[in-house]
Amino acid sequence: MTQHQIAVQARFRPETLERVLRVVRHRGFEICAMNMESASSSGNINIELTVASPRPVELLFNQLQKLVDVGHVAIQHQTSSSQQISA
Repeated sequence: MTQHQIAVQARFRPETLERVLRVVRHRGFEICAMNMESASSSGNINIELTVASPRPVELLFNQLQKLVDVGHVAIQHQTSSSQQISA
């Protein structure tokens, strides 16, 4: 299985994190690590996800970009599952 590190910038709303996690699960990815922090005064949140799946990460990337409150998605890093990365 391949691991991918993804950065998501989104509006801070109660349902935003739930939507992101639902898309990850529905696309067949497993969350290995997650970090979320709110941006100071902009009303946004930054979510860093480390996900694993044998499926292409583009499937997840395309669906995350379609979410209403998501402003930006970036794939930061890719490794094989034998290596560890921290988010």
